[in-house]
Amino acid sequence: MTPTTAARARPASGIFRWIPALDSLRTYGRGAAQADLLAGLSVAAVAVPQAMAYAMIAGLPAEYGLYTAIVMTAVGAVLDSSRQLINGPTNAISIALLSAVGGIASPDERVQAAVLMALLIGSIQLVISFARLGDLTRYISHSVIVGFTAGASLLLVLDQMKNLLGLKQMGDVHDHFLYRFWLSMTQGGRIHPLTVEIGLASIALVLALRWVKRKLDWPLLPEFLVVVIVMAAATAAWGWDQQGVKVVGDIPAKLPSFQLPHLDAVKIQDMASSALAIALLGLLEAISMAKAIAAVTRQKLDLNQQCLSEGVANFTGSFFQCMPGSGSLTRSAINQQAGAQTQWSGVVSAAAVALIMLAFAPYARFIPRSALAGLLMLTAARMVNFHDLRFHWRTSNFDAAIVAATAIGAFAISIEFCVLIGVFLSFMLAVPRTGQMHLTEFFVAHDGRILERLRDDEVCDCLRIFGLEGEMYFGSGVSLEQHLETIEDKVGPETQVVVLRLKRARNPDAVGVSLLAHFVERMKARGVQLVVCGVRHGMFVCFEKSGVIDEIGRDNVFLEQPVRQTSTMLAVEHAQRLVRRPCAICRARKGGAPALYYQI
Repeated sequence: MTPTTAARARPASGIFRWIPALDSLRTYGRGAAQADLLAGLSVAAVAVPQAMAYAMIAGLPAEYGLYTAIVMTAVGAVLDSSRQLINGPTNAISIALLSAVGGIASPDERVQAAVLMALLIGSIQLVISFARLGDLTRYISHSVIVGFTAGASLLLVLDQMKNLLGLKQMGDVHDHFLYRFWLSMTQGGRIHPLTVEIGLASIALVLALRWVKRKLDWPLLPEFLVVVIVMAAATAAWGWDQQGVKVVGDIPAKLPSFQLPHLDAVKIQDMASSALAIALLGLLEAISMAKAIAAVTRQKLDLNQQCLSEGVANFTGSFFQCMPGSGSLTRSAINQQAGAQTQWSGVVSAAAVALIMLAFAPYARFIPRSALAGLLMLTAARMVNFHDLRFHWRTSNFDAAIVAATAIGAFAISIEFCVLIGVFLSFMLAVPRTGQMHLTEFFVAHDGRILERLRDDEVCDCLRIFGLEGEMYFGSGVSLEQHLETIEDKVGPETQVVVLRLKRARNPDAVGVSLLAHFVERMKARGVQLVVCGVRHGMFVCFEKSGVIDEIGRDNVFLEQPVRQTSTMLAVEHAQRLVRRPCAICRARKGGAPALYYQI
């Protein structure tokens, strides 16, 4: 039995529910262990150069990316709902972090701010998880991620141009990113030819190795790691660092140690909005990756558990000098393709990164920054899924607006604030959709069928039948009020009874019930009896507590029926008995018409 089928057969409970990696051990075998070992080592080979490069994006020393690839990856893996998702430093989070802390001049203060940001982000994600708000992420359009990725990718390329060309970073701390980019390009000094050659050679070598991977079917060939090793060895052998080529510099051969984040009330206040945006971005990124993997593996996800793993990983990482992170697209894909069976492949990857750091840290100082810049530019190019971008842009104005606003916001405002723009637009555009109720009119045909009325259908004036569909809450208050007014307009002098079908109406609140109560009062004032049918249990309880049930009359309320004789039929039969002055249609129907039956 595979871990997936075992998990379906025996739902996790207790500590196994909160720590999914332990739950996987109940069915863990030798085959799964071998698969996780191979997958974890494959991920580690990619994680080392990526972690160093992502730290460089945020303007941090390379070792802080490696710390994150050790601590956050291990902690996140143990708690992940997804069996193949790999947490750690990511491209998107690093770009957002650059926008939030990259303007801090002092390297030490920038590191402290990044660690503090991890603490704030983890805390926000934990609050979201404990409040069980993870399911709300489904109401945030995927167009937010598509737009963010497009804007972030271009910004990443622009940010790495100075490293690729060997220029100095120019501009003031508070200057806009695009202005700092312009100053760096125009006032950052002369282009360094050898630096450019190393960066372009790194890009060419990666593309060549990818061609070899496809040609020889070597999916586990770590092209990024190979390029980093080759360029570092060449720099050490030919002394490129002595010829003006900027290198990563010394990396301590030690593991991350426990250290309390430096708490600063002023910084916390300044970074609060950025932390919220990055926390939401991190959750969206991780959940999107987890869902994409689950679509292939058919694993059932717990979104709140996924939020918990992200929050605990960031929160714990802040006590071990880690930068913020999230679920990695590249490393998660490699993990899945390498055959990972459980969350323990992530733990293996973290352990392998730690061993590589201890063994090879002294040699990492020779890695050229332009080589990492080239790798990051390739990563940025692959971040943009042009098929998704075209699809979301063409599908609807709703999606196109979110993609455009999020992508443009990345340039015009800031990379982290553009996420909040996208989230805000998702809710603003989604709420009006849920707030639209629909009104349908029915009538009793000559053969006894209760049908939806078309324009030319003849209806009985003394008995009118209507149905309401949608969410009966404050958001649909305007729509509900308009529909009730439409019913009033159709009620003529001969109308004695109105049947209101609420089978498709859901989730009433005080606003919706209040509008219905006022409608009942107006119908009574005109001498019209209201009969309500299809009332579900929750709505009936709401009617009872609010007193509306007494206004309508208990005999005039028909609950949803679990049998073929629907509440609509019962309500119409009851309404026909209430008609005291039958019209011509009613009298004709009484002359031997068949029994009523409801037909949608």
